[in-house]
Amino acid sequence: MNGSSGGVAALAALRELAPSGVLRVAINCANPVLVQRNVESGMLSGVSVDLACELARELGVKPQLVPFDASGEAFEAIASGDCDIGFLAIDPERAARLSYTAPYVLIHGGYLMHKHSPFVKAVDVDQPGVRIASVREAAYDLYLSRTLKHAELVYAATSAGAVDMLLSGGADVAAGVYKPLAETASSQPGLKMADGYFMVIQQAMTVSKSRTIALAYLCEYIERLKKSGFVAEALVRSGQAGVQIAPPTQE
Repeated sequence: MNGSSGGVAALAALRELAPSGVLRVAINCANPVLVQRNVESGMLSGVSVDLACELARELGVKPQLVPFDASGEAFEAIASGDCDIGFLAIDPERAARLSYTAPYVLIHGGYLMHKHSPFVKAVDVDQPGVRIASVREAAYDLYLSRTLKHAELVYAATSAGAVDMLLSGGADVAAGVYKPLAETASSQPGLKMADGYFMVIQQAMTVSKSRTIALAYLCEYIERLKKSGFVAEALVRSGQAGVQIAPPTQE
């Protein structure tokens, strides 16, 4: 192992992080800010992929990247132990089965809507009769399920499907990660984004609750790579230079 373990027993961390001798990593492909998948080759890239591969290099093991099309599927793979680590948004419901590092990036939840929509701000959307297209068990869906008072959530299998629901009249608003939704709004003249965000999404590395030594190692690892500039460089390489890096954890 090549990196500093920050006081964590390195060999014990390795046994928890890669008990099979291979680091099995759940990659959530539903978030294009963090992960990009080549349509033709299936090759994965992005900041989460770079963090996973760098961790495997540091541990002296090979990475096995396991892609998932939905965050709920990735969550289950990590919680059950089918994958050793993963990259998900911090959420109190998921925390019943997973443990998290501090976040490495901060992204935002936003609303996409038709230009003729009467809503201006994100806070205006929670009204009786409003249908919000979402992806079940995505971080923003878990948040909206807890916080909406009046609007109704309707579900699509993917983020693209949520946009399709909006376009076809099956929803009044599409919820999702702000950046890709804003790109959709820019490419389609009949759409706009609501002003502001409905949530800040803290993206972190995560392991199952039982892997306490692994978590300590990952917490040190993610802070070190934020401070070194690795996270920022990975975002630039993947075309996501404007994404906000989470601030260092106060010691």
